[in-house]
Amino acid sequence: MGRSRGGVTSKTHLVCDGRGRPLAFILTGGQVADTSMLTETISQIRVPGPTGRPRTRPDRIIADKGYPSKANRAWLRERGIASTIPERADQIAHRSRRPGRPIDFGPEQRRRYRGRNVVERSFNKLKQWRGIAMRSDKTARNYHSALCLAATLHWLSSAPPSQRRVITGGTQVPSVMPGLAPYARR
Repeated sequence: MGRSRGGVTSKTHLVCDGRGRPLAFILTGGQVADTSMLTETISQIRVPGPTGRPRTRPDRIIADKGYPSKANRAWLRERGIASTIPERADQIAHRSRRPGRPIDFGPEQRRRYRGRNVVERSFNKLKQWRGIAMRSDKTARNYHSALCLAATLHWLSSAPPSQRRVITGGTQVPSVMPGLAPYARR
């Protein structure tokens, strides 16, 4: 837990897929800037497939104005990850004084950026748990555990019907969930 103007706070940095299911998240103090945690959060992604190594790089990142920095854009470019991140007004003003390669944020990028609300919906789904919404846990470990549990339940409830099977009592659970299968046997 960290300190900020409001007192002791925490911040959750989240990466989710196109269906709003959490792929990775990091818990930091409230004073930590979003832009400094982008690379570390994306590095946490591990999506296992049916065979081979887990997938660690997304095709595209859609982020808000809290994440554009030269370092983040260079890091994404090095790894071949396409990005849809709008520039802040101060960066646009700075670019007008020192011209360089402009950031393409045309109609196609604007259309893609509308999909960013999936992350907000993912946060709202996690915050259905009162403890997560109120951040009432006293330790970061307990809060992180609650986030993990809520994310797991979100994955289980959002499984497509083709991956569900009915068990005694009529409860539907996924028969095969990537990344969760080893834990289902315990």
